[in-house]
Amino acid sequence: MPDGETRTRAAEAKFGSKFGQGFLTDIWYFAALSSDLRPGKLARYELLGEPVLLGRSNAGKLFALRDICPHRAAPLSAGRFHEEASGEETVECPYHGWRYRADGACAAIPSLVADQEIDVSRIHVRRYPIAESQGLVFVWIASEARAQAEPTEPPPSFEGVVGGAPKLVDRMDFDAHIDHAVVGLMDPAHGPYVHQQWWWRSKSSQHEKAKRFESREAGFAMVRHEPSKNSRAYAVLGGEPLTEITFRIPGLRWEHVTVGKRQVLSLTCLTPVNDRQTRITQIIWSDHPAFFFLKPFIAWGARAFLRQDGDMVNLQNQGLKYDPSLLWIDDADRQAKWYQQLKREWTASRKEGRAFANPVEAVTLRWTS
Repeated sequence: MPDGETRTRAAEAKFGSKFGQGFLTDIWYFAALSSDLRPGKLARYELLGEPVLLGRSNAGKLFALRDICPHRAAPLSAGRFHEEASGEETVECPYHGWRYRADGACAAIPSLVADQEIDVSRIHVRRYPIAESQGLVFVWIASEARAQAEPTEPPPSFEGVVGGAPKLVDRMDFDAHIDHAVVGLMDPAHGPYVHQQWWWRSKSSQHEKAKRFESREAGFAMVRHEPSKNSRAYAVLGGEPLTEITFRIPGLRWEHVTVGKRQVLSLTCLTPVNDRQTRITQIIWSDHPAFFFLKPFIAWGARAFLRQDGDMVNLQNQGLKYDPSLLWIDDADRQAKWYQQLKREWTASRKEGRAFANPVEAVTLRWTS
């Protein structure tokens, strides 16, 4: 095999897990925007193949529970809020009215009569720790469902959340495991082939790139630099933009652009729905006037860009269904290798009860695009 090339199956033997299978645990996953969860409403989501009820009480308290009543498996999200005599708000199952507190403990079984002695508080549905950060909702997925373990770290936060509410939000489901979705979106060499627009770049404008990378919290970053000259979309920002692109496991990728005192933050959140589907949520904040004057054009471009990636995922699936080995090369695929190493180290550190040691070392990568 030529120097600098590696096959994913060889990597799987080294990393101890098969690429495209399983999920990281004991970590925060993006679930929704804060604005998606209105007071008094219940919503059903699927995260990592599990049904999850996300709700916000009328008093504004967020909670997350497994969306299955342990009695007869009805989805709790189809129920409603019930106010107990104490004033506490519980979730009432639509089937038989069993009620559950925000911590997952059963509060009442209406069908019981006075002499039927059942300690209903011993009945639980799984509770997921949940947190809001900068208008985003994150759910902590623990490795042990019954452990009720609390998060060991705060939810992610991002530099550049400016200008109030997001200027743009776009969502799309990729028919791919999160591993393939992550690697596809971080891939630096596909742009001239998948995203061929006059306002972005073309195959004829390719040239050699050299970008400096450093480790970041649970991930890595392409350190702040001037955008490539053939990336025409930056022209709408005027001035002399500088950009830094960061990735953090399990699936957060963001680009922070500064133009003088103005900022643009484009955050892409990858959330595994199940082992064959990944939800992509793209959120953009900015205080740049371009988002006032050119918002429809920018929104159209962002949606077109994401859907082209989705179309390529569907095309790639025609080959992936045969479970082939995949050839990764340096330097263009180094980020994909780092992703695997980060996942392996995260899992090992949790299993061994020690601090996470980021395996990414500072380096300049070179490729043509």
